[in-house]
Amino acid sequence: MSATTQLFSLAIVGFFGMEAFSWAFHKYVMHGPLWHIHKTHHQHSKSFFEWNDVFSLIFGGSAALAIYLGLASGNYALAGVGLGVTAYGMVYFVLHDVAIHNRIKSRFWSRLPLFGRIRRAHKIHHRYLAKQPSRSFGLLFVRKSVFESIEEKKS
Repeated sequence: MSATTQLFSLAIVGFFGMEAFSWAFHKYVMHGPLWHIHKTHHQHSKSFFEWNDVFSLIFGGSAALAIYLGLASGNYALAGVGLGVTAYGMVYFVLHDVAIHNRIKSRFWSRLPLFGRIRRAHKIHHRYLAKQPSRSFGLLFVRKSVFESIEEKKS
């Protein structure tokens, strides 16, 4: 396998692996022992920065380090995963921070119908201002059951 193919393949693995990792980390760590940091995201703050943003800095820094160390040592697997995590972080920023939470004002992103299901699932997640109960911990993939339980309560 060529270095380019390995880099690209593992970037895809890193991207989708990050969605799975993010779901588990969000559910079991952010809504668990690190709730005292994550709760700043569930509170309605007028501040641009939240303590919760430290998670993005840690993940972004780790991805940058993986890319650097991977390319410097010729370990294209490490660099590829770092690139995938970076791509996921960029998509996360646009979807979550810009399109859903409007932390950077933009009417363009928030009006795209593609984001409707993701935005709706995230709004369901934010109905709960406490650590528990909560639902819908991922970003890109949303189970139908998240919406079905809400629809049942409406009728």
